Amino acid sequence: MSHEIETYKGQAAAIYARQDAWHRLGTTVRDRAFTAEEAMTLGHLGGWDVRKVPLTANEVTEDGVSSIPAPGFATVRTNPFTAAAEALGVVGAGYTPLQNEEHAEFLNTLAEESGAVFETAGSLRGGRQVFLTMRLPGSIMVGGTDRIDLNIAALNSHDGSSAFRLLLTPVRVVCANTQAAALRDNVAHVSIRHTRNAKAAVQQAREALGLTFAYVEEFEREAEALVNTTTTEAQFQAIIGQVFGATDRDASKRAKNAERDRQATLSALWHDANTQEGIRSTAWAAYQVVTEYVDHHAPVRDKADAATARATRLLTSEGPTRIKQTAWRAAAALV
Repeated sequence: MSHEIETYKGQAAAIYARQDAWHRLGTTVRDRAFTAEEAMTLGHLGGWDVRKVPLTANEVTEDGVSSIPAPGFATVRTNPFTAAAEALGVVGAGYTPLQNEEHAEFLNTLAEESGAVFETAGSLRGGRQVFLTMRLPGSIMVGGTDRIDLNIAALNSHDGSSAFRLLLTPVRVVCANTQAAALRDNVAHVSIRHTRNAKAAVQQAREALGLTFAYVEEFEREAEALVNTTTTEAQFQAIIGQVFGATDRDASKRAKNAERDRQATLSALWHDANTQEGIRSTAWAAYQVVTEYVDHHAPVRDKADAATARATRLLTSEGPTRIKQTAWRAAAALV
């Protein structure tokens, strides 16, 4: 399936708590939050036993098939639905798997210390990537009206495609936009490479996350400045131009139509969207228009389940973050 949530005979390797979460992946546990241990069982994330297996190459000749040792290793897991061994990716000798149980155990400790509760967990791309998210207690009120909640997302890969990452992601409650501000002096994520020291580094990341909480104060301060900055139609259009650029005169008809549709959607959000009430015609609103467009309106291939496809793109690619950071910088330049 194009949304890439791992499924097997109607079962999905994903779970979230109480109500539809910001990324809308998986099945809801309606009556309560879930624990890290339940993420392993109800979310089908436990018992994978991700391991490294030496690679071999098979050569077929007239004399038969011969196996030849090859450089590197395959990462292999035990499929949670079938119990069959399956390859996930190719990695080097220094790569050390970080099990889902270790991933969850770290977040469980963080939950105990911070008061955070589990919101989502799941497997993407056939087990190659895994996510767990937690909602932190408390929220930010921008301009006295725009509520921002805070989540910690922990993302891991088992195919060597990325490090173990912890991200602090503010979420605008009114329309569930995940922010990606470009703040100059604070860090909003921690990355840990898959090496022999990865397990120790995950524990050390708790201290590093303390740096990211400074990001919350900076985010709130800069957001207040944006919401207090009146922005004209011309300034908004200039921000859109900086974020998305202009289509070449010689571009295809399809590209020109896509630009026209994007511009129409952005303008409608700016002028008429209910989500802009209380913040309309401000630099904060201009930034929120871009985040709302990326999270809820940008074209995706999976037309049947566009919301989930956009959420998966947000979790697994850098493009949406780059767009939002460009929008933040452009809006902040007006302050």
